[in-house]
Amino acid sequence: MAIANDKDFKAALSALDPARQRQVAARFVDSVLAMCADVRIAGAVSAAKRLDITDVELAAMYLAVKTASVESYTQCGHETDWTDQAGHFVAKAALNCVRPAADNLAWDAAMAARMARTCATIADGEGSESREAEAQYRILDAFLSE
Repeated sequence: MAIANDKDFKAALSALDPARQRQVAARFVDSVLAMCADVRIAGAVSAAKRLDITDVELAAMYLAVKTASVESYTQCGHETDWTDQAGHFVAKAALNCVRPAADNLAWDAAMAARMARTCATIADGEGSESREAEAQYRILDAFLSE
């Protein structure tokens, strides 16, 4: 099934169990990970891909990423630096990869990744149009085909 809109995308994500949602959420974050240099974020995304990750590991990763997210938010400052803002949204996307089980954490990660891409395109002077949604549809299609 080729996903072509957000309604189908969200429905397909919500049909996944929390472990598989974490895995696909990590793939969404991978597509924007270069916008954030924080090693805590990269470590959490890598850990979220593991099927055998424990609740204890998730809790530790969650605390580390939450700290990174708060730190990235304070770096954005009053004068919006779109590059810093993109990094903050990458951290928010990663936070969804390791947060305690909740309704559709993959959807939340996808939306934060889209915001990161939007901020990056503004920072690059390319405007606010982004094709991150279509890229996410392809990522989910490939994931579901495995």
